[in-house]
Amino acid sequence: MTSASAEGGDRGTDPAAKTDEEWRSELSPEQYAVLRRAGTEPPFSGKYVHVKDDGTYRCAACGEELFRSDTKFDSGTGWPSFYEPANTEHVELIRDRTHGMVRTEVRCKRCGSHLGHVFDDGPAPTGQRFCINSLALELDPDPR
Repeated sequence: MTSASAEGGDRGTDPAAKTDEEWRSELSPEQYAVLRRAGTEPPFSGKYVHVKDDGTYRCAACGEELFRSDTKFDSGTGWPSFYEPANTEHVELIRDRTHGMVRTEVRCKRCGSHLGHVFDDGPAPTGQRFCINSLALELDPDPR
């Protein structure tokens, strides 16, 4: 990946080039723990768990489009769940062997922030459940 600073541009325009200090100053402590340190918010504590509003869910760190409300479903797990990303090119899937289990971590491809995990127990049409922390998301409502 080429950073804006390597191209001679403004480093602030490339979220992947931000320093840890920049992330700490821009994110709340809770968002920082999830997005930059791969933490997990407690189940049923996030602001988007029960939200049914129409719109686009964006990365809370960089604004990248991640999920659409029409793919959100109630999984009963305590985290917002989606059966597919808005654009598969905007997420990165990484094998996660932490906590004594093997899972697939979901990260924002643009800025590298941790979003949550994906599991193969979701509904049709994909059979996938993208289990995403509310702290990693910002809902951009559709115009009415």
